[in-house]
Amino acid sequence: MTEFLDLEFQDSVRMPWNVLPGTKSDAANCVIPISAIYTPLKSLPSTTPLLPYSPLRCRNCRSVINPFAIVDFSSVNKIWICSFCLQRNFFPPHYQSISDQNLPAELFPQYTTIEYETTATNEKAQVGSSNIFLFVVDTCVIEEELGFMKSALLQVLGMVPENCLIGLITFGTYIQVHELGFAQIPKVHVFKGSKEVTKDQVLEQMGFFAKRPRPTTGVIAGVRDGLSQESIARFLLPASDCEFVLNSILEELQKDPWPVPSDQRAARCTGTALSVAAHLLGVCVPGSGARILAFLGGPSTEGPGAIASKNLSEPMRSHKDLDKDSAPHYHKAVKFYEELSKQLVHQGHVLDVFACALDQVGVAELKVAVEKTGGLLVLAESFGHSVFKESLRRVFQSGDHDLGLSSNGIFEISCSKDIKIQGIIGPCASLEKKGPLCSETVIGQGNTTAWKLCGLDQTTSLCLIFDIVKKESSDAIAQSANNQFYFQFLTYYQHGSGHMRLRATTLSRRWIAGPGSKEDLISGFDQEAAAAVMARQVSFKMENEAEFDPIRWLDKSLIHICSRFGEYQKDTPSSFTLSPRFSIFPQFMFNLRRSQFVQVFNNSPDETAHFRMILNRENVANSVVMIQPSMISYSFHSGPEPALLDVSSIAADRILLLDSYFTVVIFHGSTIAQWRKAGYHEQPEHQAFTQLLQAPRDDADAIIRERFPVPRLVICDQHGSQARFLLAKLNPSATYNSDIPAVPGGDILFTDDVSFEVFLDHLQRLADVILEK
Repeated sequence: MTEFLDLEFQDSVRMPWNVLPGTKSDAANCVIPISAIYTPLKSLPSTTPLLPYSPLRCRNCRSVINPFAIVDFSSVNKIWICSFCLQRNFFPPHYQSISDQNLPAELFPQYTTIEYETTATNEKAQVGSSNIFLFVVDTCVIEEELGFMKSALLQVLGMVPENCLIGLITFGTYIQVHELGFAQIPKVHVFKGSKEVTKDQVLEQMGFFAKRPRPTTGVIAGVRDGLSQESIARFLLPASDCEFVLNSILEELQKDPWPVPSDQRAARCTGTALSVAAHLLGVCVPGSGARILAFLGGPSTEGPGAIASKNLSEPMRSHKDLDKDSAPHYHKAVKFYEELSKQLVHQGHVLDVFACALDQVGVAELKVAVEKTGGLLVLAESFGHSVFKESLRRVFQSGDHDLGLSSNGIFEISCSKDIKIQGIIGPCASLEKKGPLCSETVIGQGNTTAWKLCGLDQTTSLCLIFDIVKKESSDAIAQSANNQFYFQFLTYYQHGSGHMRLRATTLSRRWIAGPGSKEDLISGFDQEAAAAVMARQVSFKMENEAEFDPIRWLDKSLIHICSRFGEYQKDTPSSFTLSPRFSIFPQFMFNLRRSQFVQVFNNSPDETAHFRMILNRENVANSVVMIQPSMISYSFHSGPEPALLDVSSIAADRILLLDSYFTVVIFHGSTIAQWRKAGYHEQPEHQAFTQLLQAPRDDADAIIRERFPVPRLVICDQHGSQARFLLAKLNPSATYNSDIPAVPGGDILFTDDVSFEVFLDHLQRLADVILEK
């Protein structure tokens, strides 16, 4: 496992198979696809330089020069041979001094990932152009919630850099676009929420051409194409210029004045408000990497994008309604947000959603717009909850826990001729750049070799899925001569400083084919990366394939993997074993079957969409925590130590810290809880107990500080109502109907779920049956 972490440290990549099957049939037998989870903007090692010039590209395939290129120093005009297409390329004149003793940084063997700053020295960086925030605020909430929201917004406005442009839209039954550049009196432009608003209506009603004639031809987009800076500055102003006006508007902001009958939901026009925001940014600052921050306090019931009826007698759509296709508003709303996502991607803008309500707000429908633009999603119960307040603060925070927000990204893939690209599962949108590298099999955003990343940060991770197209096994001589597959990932993006950068990651992986390849494949298997890929795949299939049975698909995949790579002596069922490289994989699959990505029972469509969106943008380490939570035990007998994710880990004199990514649980055993309630930790003679209580809290705070969105912290006691947050994640080795009695001071689970031991026993039997055949 250490070697895979080293590869990730160097290249920000984890692959399930680090030795690749060499033919199409071998790849199919491996079950888990040839894939990679890549984090484009992960922090590079401190020794990696930032190169202040543009890269050399192959004149045939346009891949970037890299350490795997063959360089001929002996020729008069030095040349390099592309590792992807074998094209011979000449070095430009300023490279003529290079030699095998004087290499440029991009040819150093250790710099397989390197970054170029492509903004010319005489060009001015677009400072502030990637830092435009348009706040879209829902006012159809109760006074208390509005107060929490205003307090949080006023707090973060003080953290916004002075050169950032800021705009404000509030909405309820109607939409109000606030004119921040008019400081004398509050001035707003009002749109009706029940009707769709076009770009031309925005231009006309907001008076963009009150002082100058409108161009008769061409697209109106920003200062370059028809608008004056003065007209744009009415709605988008630097934070330093509009701080007083914005604070005044927010402090005086009132709840939506339109009366709501007791048997109806509020008339909330979320879709129209987001459409107006998209049109405003498209008109004023196209291609700028601006962000729409939408603060939603309930379901949309008015205009396009509505997800529910106004009548409270009609319940919100559930998973059962979606399965039966009996959610009347769902498909229409999804279609509206798909069109909105296309508009935002074309404009290069990002949609971030902060949804805070006890009811659903429509995240399941909004998901496509947030995900395709690379936006952030935070789901909380209230605007007063720490999950919302801390997450919002993190967006604007600088320093150690800076999110590293970047924009205007374009992601491209090059690979060896025997590999094709099926697609990407993750926060991106296809640029529909078709070519010979595109596979006929498509998964996620496919049929392209280039993708748009409107917004990305240091943790944004993409799952790239490939296809081996070589059908026949080559002979041993050819295999030993050329047994490497090459991949190159290019991320062209606008850094927070305003400069354009290009990060190039080039990988080489050995391929193996024919008999005897099994041991080599096992040696390069990364079970954590495999679990993360399987989780993304099953989530994608559940959303896009009708009548898909996720449990059956996962079980079938696991059985085939175990029968392909397991060891077994005939007629001895107990002899079945898996290599240490595969030993934890069945455990990951057991927990994935029980996870919130697969089991939608007791979760709303909004919650399920939220869980899957976060999974689709996180790296392998975080994905594994979501699939199989980690648990640490604290007691007087020993220091903090890892504990089994099993009900047998519960003890009366023990504290457990469970990290399930979305929730962090501190669980006090019954004896610990009694001592705490008795106040022993406040007595000076019980300092050891005070330290025992404090240790998991410190560790929980450290987890919370480093994570976005900020997880929910639950502190509970054994046999308490909130203990369910921990019990739901534990392996049910002791249940109400099992023969194994509970450990004294321990616990049992009231569930009919099978335990991991039973699951593993059935897996062994089924794998044995296949192996015997």
